Amino acid sequence: MGFLNKMERKFGKYAIQNLTFWLIGAWVLGFIIQYTMPEVQKMLTLEPALILRGQVWRVVSWLLIPPAVNILFLIFFLSCYYFIGTSIEQAIGTFRYNVYLIGGILCSILGAFILYGGYFLARGSVLGIGYYFSTQYITMSLFMAFAVIYPNVEFRLYFIIPIKAKWMGIVDAVWMLFMLIASNAAGRTAIIASLMNFIIFFFSTRNYKRVSPKEIHRKQVYRQQMRQSENITRHKCAICGRTEKDGAELEFRFCTKCEGNYEYCQDHLFTHQHVKRN
Repeated sequence: MGFLNKMERKFGKYAIQNLTFWLIGAWVLGFIIQYTMPEVQKMLTLEPALILRGQVWRVVSWLLIPPAVNILFLIFFLSCYYFIGTSIEQAIGTFRYNVYLIGGILCSILGAFILYGGYFLARGSVLGIGYYFSTQYITMSLFMAFAVIYPNVEFRLYFIIPIKAKWMGIVDAVWMLFMLIASNAAGRTAIIASLMNFIIFFFSTRNYKRVSPKEIHRKQVYRQQMRQSENITRHKCAICGRTEKDGAELEFRFCTKCEGNYEYCQDHLFTHQHVKRN
């Protein structure tokens, strides 16, 4: 995490704000392509053999292939993942969220080429690898990150049954473990590659409290108190009301002849009437 801190100080200004919006936008375009031009979708998959033959757009176009979801739940699905993505960004910061999401995408691309390299050495050039790499696992890595950061947030399963994010995250983890066991080498590579961002980002540190909702709230309260303290002055003239913020050249002194804690600027220290208690 120290490395990330250094990278954030150096490159944080280049981080993409609200990256989830652009991911959701890509999925919306992908759904339109899927239902209006299904033949075009075959040209978008992450297929290393075809990329090496010049179809370089496939390096990013596979992000347009949306996760498998019933069209009836499309709006709910998109709004749910927009909420999940923006919540993670708010918790860990824009730069770290960029690293997490884009890192997962790059790991998937790298995993596809590693898998292709293995098949190429064993059998020669092979097609069909892009079938295993999709945005389905990206959504799962996002949800698992959300479940770690916000474990007690409740979702309504089938719009009725309340269930906390941590239990849904555990179910996802068990399902992925089952898929790792049941899948072939290609499927295992796709799953591990797409979840590598979760493994690296969250298991590289044990300090989970740093991104917990309570810790986030504590930091927000602290920053608010610091902003308020900046507006508090230490000195104030009892006559004119000027403070140290009205000029660096101003000097303030307490009057020893006044009964009480009365402070005056240099212009009124010797000209004021002394305060006497009856």
